[in-house]
Formats: sequence, structure tokens, C-alpha cells
Amino acid sequence: MNEFKFFGIFITAFRLVFLPLRSARAPQDNNLSDFDQSWVRQAKWHYHKKKIGIMVKAKKHLGQHFLTDLSIAQRIVDSLTPEPHQVMEVGPGTGVLTQYLVQIPDIDLNLIELDVESVEYLNAHYFELKDRIYFKDFLKLDLTEIYQTPFSLIGNFPYNISGPLFFKVFEYRNQIPQVVGMLQKEVAERIASGPGSKAYGVLSVLLQAFYNIEYLFTVEPEVFNPPPKVRSGVIRLLRNDVKELPCDEVLFVKVVKAIFHQRRKAIRNSLKVIPFNKEAIADHVFLTRRPEQMSVDDFIELTRMIQDNPLQE
Repeated sequence: MNEFKFFGIFITAFRLVFLPLRSARAPQDNNLSDFDQSWVRQAKWHYHKKKIGIMVKAKKHLGQHFLTDLSIAQRIVDSLTPEPHQVMEVGPGTGVLTQYLVQIPDIDLNLIELDVESVEYLNAHYFELKDRIYFKDFLKLDLTEIYQTPFSLIGNFPYNISGPLFFKVFEYRNQIPQVVGMLQKEVAERIASGPGSKAYGVLSVLLQAFYNIEYLFTVEPEVFNPPPKVRSGVIRLLRNDVKELPCDEVLFVKVVKAIFHQRRKAIRNSLKVIPFNKEAIADHVFLTRRPEQMSVDDFIELTRMIQDNPLQE
């Protein structure tokens, strides 16, 4: 690297690192190589942590991978639409998303974090969030303890709880009108996939029954510390107009889970564990299909057929 190029990198780093953190939104110098841009990105992140003053080590057992690219953090927060009032952030870690969330006018923000080091970190440097940082397990939390009215959910979700987390979103679907989250690309694609895809599964059907889901963008491993072994994906869920399904919703969940539990088999075989009068629908075309060939509406119709044909005592 010649001295002129080095000087150019130094100036770029100064502009992006030592100016206020809001400058993270400034575009990168397109003349820099990928290596040089990565160097600048890492320098910005380490300056951010040094400024905060407390170092937090990522815990493998908590599935922590801290996002280091502040421009991606800004992009994730900007994906909240419309601009929300009540927001819950899950797994804030060192506040890489939090720093942009607190800039939203009139936001009512609460943080849920299970890592004690991260909680200490956040309490020490987000004074405006005093009494709004909860040292709790999101999966075990009664969300109505935090909000009694609808709220948006956002986060760089811990990889080891992304599936259970979205089952909880389904459980609180009438209170969570919007979710913006980063998780493993495989799980993000599964949630957003439609019929005909190998990724289409239980979460796809359950969530798409009540949400419009959009896969927003992919995030590479090198922008995390430590880098995960997989790519990540950012998705957005927006509540649709469905208030309730035209079938028994508890039975709907049982039917969907039973069918995808044996996804390689015809639905006729998967339904053996569901008690109902099977002879009544023995000739229906649904029973010859495999799970990925069924739309959300098909699953609803099948549930109604099962509901309307109980076992005769």
C-alpha cells in the first residue's frame, strides 16, 4: 500500500470513526478495496465500544454474534415502518441497534436482555432508558407485563432462539403488529417462503396466516464479532387484516404441525394422529398432497373439514 493510499484510508477512517456515530450513515469510499473498507468498518466498531467504555464478550451459549457494521444497524432500524411509538428490542447486546432506536421521535422503547454483562453495559450508558432495560428471558416473559397495547418487535435475534422466538410472536400476534429482525438466513427464508419451496414449513404457514412477510436483505458473516458460520437474513412482518381464522385456531396449529412433522409423506398418512371421521373426506385431493403443496388457505380449509367431521361416539 503506497503512502497516498494509506493517507486516503486514514482520512476516510477519521471521517467515519472519529466524527459522531451518526456519521455511520455516510457512504463508504467506493475507491477503497474490500479489505480497506472492512478495516474502516472494524475501526468504527472498536471506537464505538471504546467510547462506551465497557467490553462485552459474546457468549456462545446465548447465541451472541455482535453486529459491527453500523450502516447495517441503521438499515435494520430504518426498516421499521411506519415509524413506531412502542418498540421492544430483544437481545440488544452492546446497543448497536439501540443507538439508532433512541433517535426515533417520541419512541417508547424497552430492552429485553438475558446477558448480565450486556445489561450492565446498557444501564451504564443509556441513561434515558433507566427502568426500561429488563434482565429477563424473552421466551419466558409475559409480554403484557411490559406493554398492554400493541408494540413493534425488533432485534438482532440470538441465533439459538430464533425459532421459539417466532412461535412466541405467533402467540402474541394480536399485540405485535410488526417485527423487524435479523436471524439465520435459513430460518429467515423459511419464515418468508411460500408453497412449493423446500424451506416452506410450520412457521411459514402459521405466521403467513396473520402477517405479510418480506425478506429484506442478506448480511454476511464478516460484519459480526465473532463471525457466525452462516449468513444472516433480515425480514419484516406486518400484521394483515385477518382478525381470526374461519376455523378452530388451536386445531389449525395441530394440523399444520402434524402434517409438516412428516413432510415427505402424503397428508393422508400425516393425519392419522388427528382424531376425526377420516372416511368423510377420504377422497379429497388434499389427502394426496405433500405439505409444501398446500397454501395457507388450503390448510385453513382442511382444518375446517376436520372440524366439521368429528368422530361419532
